[in-house]
Amino acid sequence: MNSKKRSDAKRRPPQQAPKKGESSRRLAIDALQRIDSSGAYANLLLPKMLDASDLSEADRRFVTELVYGTTRMQRACDYLYERYLLAPVEADVRAALRVGTYQLCYLRTPAHAAVSATVGALGGKARSLVNAVLRKVADGPVTFPDEATRLSYPDWIVSYLTDFLGHDDALKSLEAMNQPAPVTVRSDGYVQDEASQAVVAAMQATAGELIVDLCAAPGGKATAIAGFGANVVAADRRASRVRLIAENTSTLDLPIPLMIADGRFPALRPGTVDQVLVDAPCSGLGSLRRRADARWRIEPEAPGRLQDLQIELVVKAADLLRPGGILTYSVCTLGPDEGRDVISAVLGQRSDLEVSAIQGEPSVGRWVADGDVSYLLPVTTDGMMIARLVRSGH
Repeated sequence: MNSKKRSDAKRRPPQQAPKKGESSRRLAIDALQRIDSSGAYANLLLPKMLDASDLSEADRRFVTELVYGTTRMQRACDYLYERYLLAPVEADVRAALRVGTYQLCYLRTPAHAAVSATVGALGGKARSLVNAVLRKVADGPVTFPDEATRLSYPDWIVSYLTDFLGHDDALKSLEAMNQPAPVTVRSDGYVQDEASQAVVAAMQATAGELIVDLCAAPGGKATAIAGFGANVVAADRRASRVRLIAENTSTLDLPIPLMIADGRFPALRPGTVDQVLVDAPCSGLGSLRRRADARWRIEPEAPGRLQDLQIELVVKAADLLRPGGILTYSVCTLGPDEGRDVISAVLGQRSDLEVSAIQGEPSVGRWVADGDVSYLLPVTTDGMMIARLVRSGH
């Protein structure tokens, strides 16, 4: 090394490893940037990033809270810091401002810790900007121009659920879905939300019945039904989804036959089944707490667009029922498009079907009738809609 190189080396500051809190925030910022810029799914991306890190278990939990919480409250966070920006910022700066704002306004992290650690996770000229803006957020009022911004949802979701549930119940539901999903474990060790368990309870399956679950992945409802001693056949349209069912049935040691089949064209003999469950694909407006980024991905047209598929699934599934057999329709969403309107259309096409009241309505949560459908508010559980149809004898 010549003298000039030795001189440059002396002047160059040593590279320092990020501090513990800063590395956690750096990972959160990177994840949020990828979710925002490249459309990555939070629930798929974050576990991979955490597995590739050397963070402690406590830091992993902190990163998870930062990423999921910031993603849920994205609109509210944007409003709180954008008041202090003079021009648009790059994606990494936006992610850092969201992380910092979420800590300040929702985690109640002390300002000196939230600001310094978030700034420390960045490099370059952006640090001074983020530092200045976050300090203003820390000192500024936490006020919002409207409910949709405060609750951090797209306008259309707030309007849609308010029209369906009424103002007070919509507000309670939207606020509840801003909280992490509770973990509920069945007696057999399977983790399943109480709303999904309520669907199975409403079916009142008995030992020896032949029951087909046509949209079964990942297998939670099918395995719960089998736990009553019923003979269950579980189907789904993609091999990858059927593999998920296989993993769960294997873990629980349940001999459930599996099928790769489109629920509209099941390869089963018509008129031979005691019960059919159609847990149909839906917009998911009742389970927004489970996917932090879902609220920003669901399109306003989704409830109406999915309705045709839901109707066809139920109409075709009814062919499998024996006379007196029962079809249970469920969706983890809320609204008339995927609930009462679906059942009304099905009854218009199938004169051999009639509505059957849900016997022994599940005690979990608050159930409300909407025409021929009962729905569960997503306050203590996921939101869910259920209808039961019986096939008349001929």
